[in-house]
Amino acid sequence: MRYFPAEFEPQSFVQLIFPHPQSDWVPYLEEARACFVNIATAVAAYQPCLIICNDVTLVKSYFESHENLIFVPYQTDDTWARDCSALSVIDEEEGEPLLLDFTFTGWGGKFDASRDNAMSSSIAPVYGAPMKRIDLILEGGGVETNANGSLITTSECLLNPNRNPHLTKAQTEAILKKEFGVEQVLWLNHGYLAGDDTDSHIDTLARFIDTDTIMYVKCDDKNDVHYEALKKMETELKALRDIDDEPFNLIALPMTNPIFYDDERLPATYANFLIINDAVLLPIYNDPNDSKAIEICKKAFHGRDIIPIDCSVLIRQHGSLHCVTMQFPEDISLRME
Repeated sequence: MRYFPAEFEPQSFVQLIFPHPQSDWVPYLEEARACFVNIATAVAAYQPCLIICNDVTLVKSYFESHENLIFVPYQTDDTWARDCSALSVIDEEEGEPLLLDFTFTGWGGKFDASRDNAMSSSIAPVYGAPMKRIDLILEGGGVETNANGSLITTSECLLNPNRNPHLTKAQTEAILKKEFGVEQVLWLNHGYLAGDDTDSHIDTLARFIDTDTIMYVKCDDKNDVHYEALKKMETELKALRDIDDEPFNLIALPMTNPIFYDDERLPATYANFLIINDAVLLPIYNDPNDSKAIEICKKAFHGRDIIPIDCSVLIRQHGSLHCVTMQFPEDISLRME
C-alpha cells in the first residue's frame, strides 16, 4: 500500500518556479517576480525553499538573503509548480518515499507545456527519492488528501474530455486509489471560478486543513455569477463522509468582491493558501474581505502563523499562491552538491 501525505503534515521543503522572460508574466514581469520573492522569503523563514529558474545568478540577485533557499537551473514554459511538479507518496511496505511524475498538458492542451512536463524528470537527481512516471494526465492542484484514506477532486477537471478521455469515472477512480493508496475518492460535481484555466481545480474551491475539516469558498451574494454553483458545492460538501462514515467539519471562506483586469473577471480565491511547517501563507487581493479571511484562518489553523501575501498580480494569469508552489513531505530530502 501507498500513503499520500497531506499538506498539513510535516514537510521537508517547498518548490516554486521563478518567472522568466519566456513566460506569460512578461507584461508585468517585475511585479510577478516581487510576489514570488515574497512567497519564497516567507517559506524560507520556516523551512527550505527550492527555486527552479532559468538564470540562477540573476534570480539570486532578487533576494537579500539566501538562507534556506536552494536554486536549481531549468528552463520551464511557465511557473505553475503545483501542476507540473511530482507528487509524493510513501510506500508503506518499504517505508520509502516515491515521487509520482504525472503527465502535464497545460490543463488539457490549453497552453504549450512540453518543458514543464519534462521538468520533474530533468531535475530528478536533486530529490532524495526515486521517481516513477505515471501514464495519467493529472495536476497537483486537482487533488487533495486528508491523510486518512480520502482524496477529494472535481469531476469537471479529472473527468473532463481534455484530460483522459479514454478512461471512465470508475477507471479513473481505480488509478487514483492505486497510485495514492487512498480508500475513497470524493467527487464534487459543482463549483467553479470565473477566469479559471484549470477546469475547476479542487485547490481553488475546497481544501483539507486536517483529517476531519474542509475549508471551502462560499458565496453569499445572490447576484454573483458564482452563487448557484457554489451553493450546490456547499450542499455536496455537507453530504460527504469520511472512511468511517462521519461528516466533515466545514469552515467557509468568503468570496472576494469581483476583481477585473483588462475587462476580465479574475479567479481570486482565499482557498488557494499554502500550508507549511508552523505557518499558512494566505493569498490576499487588496479586497475588503481580506481581513475576514485572515481572521477565519487564524481561528482555524491552531498553532500556525498566518502570513498574508498580496497575490493580486498572480490572478492576472488565472492562478494564485497554492498554484505556484508545491510542498514535499519530510520523507523527501534534497541531494544538493
